[in-house]
Amino acid sequence: MTGSDSGTERRRRAYQVGGRHTREAIAREMPDVHELLERVAASDIVVVRGQYDHVEWVLESLGLPHLAVDPQRLAEVALRPEQLLVINCPGQVGAAAVAQVRRFVTAGGSLFTTDWALRHVLEPAFPGAVAYNQRPTADAVVRVQAAAHNNPFLKGVMDGADDPIWWLEGSSYPIVVLDPSRVEILISSRELAERWGEAPVAVSFRAGAGEVFHMISHYYLQRTETRTRRHRMPAAAYAAEKGVAWDAQTAAAAADLSLGEVEAASSSARLFANVVGEKRRRAAQQAPRDGAK
Repeated sequence: MTGSDSGTERRRRAYQVGGRHTREAIAREMPDVHELLERVAASDIVVVRGQYDHVEWVLESLGLPHLAVDPQRLAEVALRPEQLLVINCPGQVGAAAVAQVRRFVTAGGSLFTTDWALRHVLEPAFPGAVAYNQRPTADAVVRVQAAAHNNPFLKGVMDGADDPIWWLEGSSYPIVVLDPSRVEILISSRELAERWGEAPVAVSFRAGAGEVFHMISHYYLQRTETRTRRHRMPAAAYAAEKGVAWDAQTAAAAADLSLGEVEAASSSARLFANVVGEKRRRAAQQAPRDGAK
């Protein structure tokens, strides 16, 4: 096995552990959300394939089925407002698909985008909300901080001693918030602001009856940087911090992983699980009203 293959295998295992940890935490803390996630069908989540993302790692780790489409086929997909649409970087889906995405969100759909989709999808579809600041990042890792503690998307993402590290791929697009009254910053980074001019890491905003969620770079673990002694501790120390006991399968998968690897994977898995859970909760609330018409 090459070093690169070994790194890929470790990241996959980190997500296996992080996903199981996340689902167990949600089942324990938010059983209603756990039940919603249990009922997710593949048609509930539509993922537009990207060149640089591996969203399937997150989805697989959480046990969430989905439908995958190629970017050039998105315009042909019949989207429904109760769905979550994920557009992976680079998000070059074409003008017809951008118009379709705008209609989908304003009708009540939820959109989740990453990195270069900021320019290719969000700027043309929702002008005046967010934009690329024209200062691409280097390949780097930065510390992040929660900026909207009461937002449901951040439930359980960064608690207590958590100190997750965010990976920025070379040429990631920093986010300019054009309309602060409309756009909420969920996660920020002082290091990102100091080096590339903008602090937002993850943002959300309403558009019509729907909602958009965007983050710089990728919401999965590509590599970690062990900046502290805590990050270098065994993965089991993360379970101990959270006061949970992993089952034998999870403990075996985590045996040679570090706390930093599992923390990064768990944080991003929880963030995505929260987005899916919140979308399904809203869809469930909407269904009785629609049925009454």
